[in-house]
Amino acid sequence: QVQLVESGGGLVQAGTSLRLSCAASGRTFSRYAMAWFRQAPGKEREFVAAINWSGDSTYYADSMKGRFTISRDIAKNTVSLQMNSLKPEDTAVYYCAARGTSSGSYADQRRYDYWGQGTQVTVSA
Repeated sequence: QVQLVESGGGLVQAGTSLRLSCAASGRTFSRYAMAWFRQAPGKEREFVAAINWSGDSTYYADSMKGRFTISRDIAKNTVSLQMNSLKPEDTAVYYCAARGTSSGSYADQRRYDYWGQGTQVTVSA
């Protein structure tokens, strides 16, 4: 089992930055690829970004490229999402997820084995 706990969400103004963190505990964290997904009110959950088990490959949804950066600290068992130039449409609950398999698209949420409870990000205009 892997337990994931997100933090860092909040209410911010458009154009500012926010950094989300996800703390992992349980089984060997370094063996899992990690990702962030988000779900806005009334919408389906969508892929934001992912990072492979070693941290040397990252993947982003097109709308987040250049604004969001995913990173991981294997020694601290954490994965972070730096979000810059936030927009009101970034308002959502952000979820951290972990997967043990390396096959399949990182954007496919069905490939993820563990999920956090989510952290709310609200961006005001």
